[in-house]
Amino acid sequence: MLDDKRVKEAHENVRTYINEGMLKKVVSIDTAIGRVLANNGKESLKVAQLLFENGHSDMWTIVCSYYSMYYIANAVLYKYGYKVGEQISHKVTADALIVHVRDKLRKTLLRDYEDALNEALGLAGVRSDELIKSFDDERIKRSRIQYNTSEEVKRSKAQTSLERAKKFVFEMEKLLS
Repeated sequence: MLDDKRVKEAHENVRTYINEGMLKKVVSIDTAIGRVLANNGKESLKVAQLLFENGHSDMWTIVCSYYSMYYIANAVLYKYGYKVGEQISHKVTADALIVHVRDKLRKTLLRDYEDALNEALGLAGVRSDELIKSFDDERIKRSRIQYNTSEEVKRSKAQTSLERAKKFVFEMEKLLS
């Protein structure tokens, strides 16, 4: 679950990113850009799955899993009119998801749980926060694993990353349709 401190930090950061041009409001949406980002996300997830299934590289399973989340997140942000710049793009994406996508994701999850609306109100809020937090967690883990972790630890972390990425991409694709 995202804590209030993290949400407040994201809102403050996004204001700064917009002021400094690291996150730009898009005036005219080019659907080809969104499609490329979404396709990059799907391709990264397929590569992560192949790497994991064939035992090639746990580190690259984690990296590709994260990038599938990163690309699909940027596709969703773009659909909602925001383009992430090159400077600290991963952090900008993480914060922009909290500010601009979190509530939209919550609404799509509520539609999925229509039959159990009363229970879903609490569940959807927790689940949307978990999905957004999983992106943030994977961003941090990818950096740490890529440079500082032993091979023994990487396999279980790779499986966790792959499962998180699958869930994240699945939910983000709903926002794209």
